[in-house]
Amino acid sequence: MKEEMATLQNLFNVVTEFLVNYSFQVVGAIVILVVGFLLARWASNLVVKIGRQREMDVTLIKFFGSVVKVLILVFVVIMALGKFGISIAPFIAAIGAVAFGASFAIQGPLSNYGAGLVIILTRPFVVGNTINVKGVGGVVEEINLAYTVLTTEDEERITIPNNKIIGEILQNSFENKVVETRVGIAYDNDPQKAIDVIRETLKKFPQITPEPGPQIGIEEFADSAINIGMRYWVPTKQYFQTIYAVNISVYQALVSSQITIPFPQRDVHMISHPGSTGVTVLKDAPEK
Repeated sequence: MKEEMATLQNLFNVVTEFLVNYSFQVVGAIVILVVGFLLARWASNLVVKIGRQREMDVTLIKFFGSVVKVLILVFVVIMALGKFGISIAPFIAAIGAVAFGASFAIQGPLSNYGAGLVIILTRPFVVGNTINVKGVGGVVEEINLAYTVLTTEDEERITIPNNKIIGEILQNSFENKVVETRVGIAYDNDPQKAIDVIRETLKKFPQITPEPGPQIGIEEFADSAINIGMRYWVPTKQYFQTIYAVNISVYQALVSSQITIPFPQRDVHMISHPGSTGVTVLKDAPEK
């Protein structure tokens, strides 16, 4: 019993001595941390507010706000440690050694962060743009340091590591996507009339952008038809539904204007050779 009382007495003495010697340092450190946290949040919000007033890219604004907040918090922690007389030099050296060793194990994530930083600073695309990289495309929804998120017309969510974007051929069509298609008309029809009919049909669709406007013309003189090419821009999220609606409208407009959409034809000539044993040779003529 006496030993337990002695232990408690020693513990009480240690706590008392600590409070007497370091109470002001502890209170000061807590005050510094609280004030520093509030200051970091205020400075981050201020940076975001200024960026929005200047109509900067939202991803770039968030990045700068986060950087400011982290820098202030690091400085505040250093000040709080200093209240206890703790030198941070050994900690910095230890963190550097650990980071050097760990960098070999986390090269992939680090490369993603580096690529994300490059994307945020150089801005090859921003939120809302339509991009295509390595056969994968969609509308940019989020740009983070580690990855970029795309969405498609089918509400699919595609997550691409940023190191798969930097260094690759990147196609950015901004908010819209181009439709490239064709329709064939018979050679005895007037191609200019068909072009005018198609142009008037496309004007009925508000989804199709007026700038750049639709491009319509003779694309090819094929064997069985004159192919009329069409190029027009539509919002990426309405790509397929617009194509299907335009195609049926173009077909109906051409039929109403008595413009023929031909099908492939092949002529077969029967040739009989004199003196033959009655065997008939079939020879295909070129497709019309």
